[in-house]
Amino acid sequence: MKSKQYLEEIRKAEGLSRAILKKITVEGNEAVFSLVTDKNYTQEDVAYASEVSSRFACGMKATARVVKSVPSEEGVRRAVAEILSVRFPAFAAFVSPEDITVALDGAGGRIFIGVSDLERTKAQEDGVTDALSAELSKSFCGTWSGELKAARKALGEISHEEIAVEPILAPRMFDIADYAPIDGAEPKCALYISDLEKKAENVTVCGVISYIGERLSKNGKPYFSITVSDGTGSLRVSYFAKKTTVEKIRALAAGDSVCITGDNELFNGALSFRAKAIDRGSAPEGFVPEQRPSRPVPPRYTAVFPVPTADFVQGDLFGASPLPKEFTEQTFVVFDLETTGLNNSPASGTMDRIIEIGAVKIEGGAIVEKFSSFVACPVRLSAEIVALTGITDDMLVGAPDIQKVVADFYRFAAGSCLVGHNVQFDSKFIKYYGEREGYLFEQRQYDTVTFAQEMLRLSNYKLNTVAEHFGFSFNHHRAFDDAFVTAKIFIELVRMKNGLPR
Repeated sequence: MKSKQYLEEIRKAEGLSRAILKKITVEGNEAVFSLVTDKNYTQEDVAYASEVSSRFACGMKATARVVKSVPSEEGVRRAVAEILSVRFPAFAAFVSPEDITVALDGAGGRIFIGVSDLERTKAQEDGVTDALSAELSKSFCGTWSGELKAARKALGEISHEEIAVEPILAPRMFDIADYAPIDGAEPKCALYISDLEKKAENVTVCGVISYIGERLSKNGKPYFSITVSDGTGSLRVSYFAKKTTVEKIRALAAGDSVCITGDNELFNGALSFRAKAIDRGSAPEGFVPEQRPSRPVPPRYTAVFPVPTADFVQGDLFGASPLPKEFTEQTFVVFDLETTGLNNSPASGTMDRIIEIGAVKIEGGAIVEKFSSFVACPVRLSAEIVALTGITDDMLVGAPDIQKVVADFYRFAAGSCLVGHNVQFDSKFIKYYGEREGYLFEQRQYDTVTFAQEMLRLSNYKLNTVAEHFGFSFNHHRAFDDAFVTAKIFIELVRMKNGLPR
């Protein structure tokens, strides 16, 4: 959906002439567009907004919800402090609440920030006022501008509490092409897999099958486990086929493109996708995923500094077959996390925290660089986590906080595909904490679990089982060691297939 064109249409209504789009949610099979206006509006304005929303809902039923909200000086001042803390933390360290002045004019307002001459020069170079104006326009109606004014600063240190900001991002969709019925759900459009992060009913995703296997449930009922990828992420789904369509589902294979309709629901405390209908369908020809605006790649590392590394054993394998060109010409970052628990979705309650991140970079088909760090944790680790990982509270003392670590990891992973063993689990943590800081991890992902299922026949596909198959030993449940052995497994699977997974 093109937000700019959508708002241009919405603002043709008098009561919505300065309206902003706060969020889009999917409720059942209906898209709900939540709008905020600072003017009096009528039911005719709401009906008009619903009609416009339907035209931009990619074939889904749509309604508009409108709320009137007039900004206050204190509310805008708090928003300014939050924006500076997230977007310009170094600058924010020198700005106290008393330095921020808000002047409302009934159609937006102006923001004045008192700074010293040195801070003023740095803020101008970083484009602080332009960014501030753009961010305020996403949260408040009207036109906003920012201005830096000279102020004398007393020497001292200004402290700020950590402000957790979870940005509201509209879900992205694309039209389904080449539809052919199996179950006959007849979906018109599909949600990006990378945007499927909340509970939802009757939602459709569309992608290429990378793995499909038939299994038996505890009560002996057959079902299918399927993994699909759409270029933005991968999704593992479970599907109980109907008697009338089971043979058509059995005929599906890796490489086929399908559209899957179902519910994203909580199961054992985690989000799980339960398919209700599977049909054939694909993304439009030449489809390129819509990119969301992200903070730029940081110009330098500030807390975690990568170091060169190599796998000499693997590099010297006698007689090893050459790696395919499509692999050696790309860069991959293989990563693993240790966390305080298993909750990687806000929909399931309070997010668990990252306490260690480990990663290696693969270039030219070889492991060349290492990224490894503990992460500060303000809560005590449970006895279970200490026993599982060997990480103790004392080991996290003095470690950099997540804001710095995720910024450095964003720099390390820039321009690379992400790889992990059950990558969906770890990537949800990285995406959540990255989005809090404005960094969007949306690159292509590869899962060595699915890849191993495609290439190997093992009793299970746990990391230690797959590693043992290849004769690799490692210190399990420590982030860097897990990432390093996952990278070695990934290289060997690529060598076996003579290509990348679909």
